[in-house]
Amino acid sequence: MVIGASGFLGSHVVAALAARGDDVRVMLRKTSSTKGIDGLDVQRCYGDVFDADALRAAMTGCSVIYYCVVDARMWLRDPAPLFATNVEGLRQVLEVATEPEIAAGLRRFVFTSTIGTLAVSDTRPVTEDDPHNWTEGGPYIESRVAAENLLLDYCRDRGLPGVAMCVSTTYGPRDFAPTPHGAQIAMVAAGRMPAYPDFGLEVVGIEDAAAAMLAAAERGRPGHRYIVSDRYMSMREIQNAVADAAGVRRPWLKIPRPVLRAGARLNDVAAALLNRDLPFAAAGQRMTERMSPLDHAKAERELGWRPRPTEVSLAAAAEFFTAAG
Repeated sequence: MVIGASGFLGSHVVAALAARGDDVRVMLRKTSSTKGIDGLDVQRCYGDVFDADALRAAMTGCSVIYYCVVDARMWLRDPAPLFATNVEGLRQVLEVATEPEIAAGLRRFVFTSTIGTLAVSDTRPVTEDDPHNWTEGGPYIESRVAAENLLLDYCRDRGLPGVAMCVSTTYGPRDFAPTPHGAQIAMVAAGRMPAYPDFGLEVVGIEDAAAAMLAAAERGRPGHRYIVSDRYMSMREIQNAVADAAGVRRPWLKIPRPVLRAGARLNDVAAALLNRDLPFAAAGQRMTERMSPLDHAKAERELGWRPRPTEVSLAAAAEFFTAAG
């Protein structure tokens, strides 16, 4: 069962399961775009994470549940939707998943978390054992930390066989929406991005992230977290890889961090004046500056997961966006 199957990661999880020949069920809203899963041999169920009856019907008989639902709109001025979806929606799903009829056949609950729930460090790569120790991420990160803690509470107190997958920034093909970071590299691939911002990210290929999710269903330890990331790359390295794959000029103009910070603050002022949400929020800029290099050795050791170099996925993303126009 894949909940959130229409999203970037969720659709790749579905594709990987279908390619393996698994019996796959997906849960979608009637309004969801299904481009990422069209043509795949899956059973479609309709409802949302707040509909207990729909969840119960969809989950019945499932041995593994992959939960790929997230509201990632960190720029929202009103944080209520973030907590509604990321925390309360998850709570409803966990309540149903731990009902005796569902729990009896449930072998794993694989939860999509984020590296934003991890610690930051200036001295060494961060591991899953380091407790969250920063506050600059705003309501979005607060909601994701609360969601991960909620999952782990259900593992400890209700016996849920849950595994939290701390997934970094994902790149790759079939980013139909696209994601905000995917839209950025689409512009690079089209030769319309002359500048690169002065920060870096932990990154992973989308197909490698999906492979980690499947591995967690087989070998993940309930109640544990796993870092799903290849490595830390600067935005210059990311954009150069895309430009090279697309055969266009590399971005050449560096945007310094003080300029990015000033632009983010202006974004927030404009959002307040216009009474609308604008995406280049200061909270997001602060979050990018607090990301630390990570150590994914636990996922390699316990899940047998070996990510490919992210450049492979960046090249595939460039090809996808170029073909899509």
